Amino acid sequence: MTEKKILLVEDNADDEALTIRALNKSKVANKIDVVRDGAEALEYLFCTGAYADCDPFDLPQVILLDLKLPKVDGLEVLRRIRAEPRTHMLPVVILTSSKEDQDRISAYTRGANSYVRKPVDFNQFVDAIGNLGLYWLVLNEPPPS
Repeated sequence: MTEKKILLVEDNADDEALTIRALNKSKVANKIDVVRDGAEALEYLFCTGAYADCDPFDLPQVILLDLKLPKVDGLEVLRRIRAEPRTHMLPVVILTSSKEDQDRISAYTRGANSYVRKPVDFNQFVDAIGNLGLYWLVLNEPPPS
């Protein structure tokens, strides 16, 4: 892996812009790759479809994954990530507006590393995203490749 990049899986353009703005405001300078549905996330991670020419070992440092996605939902994306040996240890942070206990239980059961509800207040959201960036990109020690 040449750089510590973030994969943001988000179908809502406003939430995408808000997340990127919060990362920038928190001085997270890492590259942010964005995909807008679960099928595209799987293509990105498994180097198929539009991403067939990508290096399968150039993985993101962390995945910020929404649950409510078109084509393939976030829980299925998470299940597929955990089922593949090459990606099963990737840190996956569920970043969602869902307040449902069942969504949280399902995410952790399928191997989510963290579950963060998107705060409504922008300043709280900036703080939450900044803390995520600090932890997953700076403090966390990933397993050796």
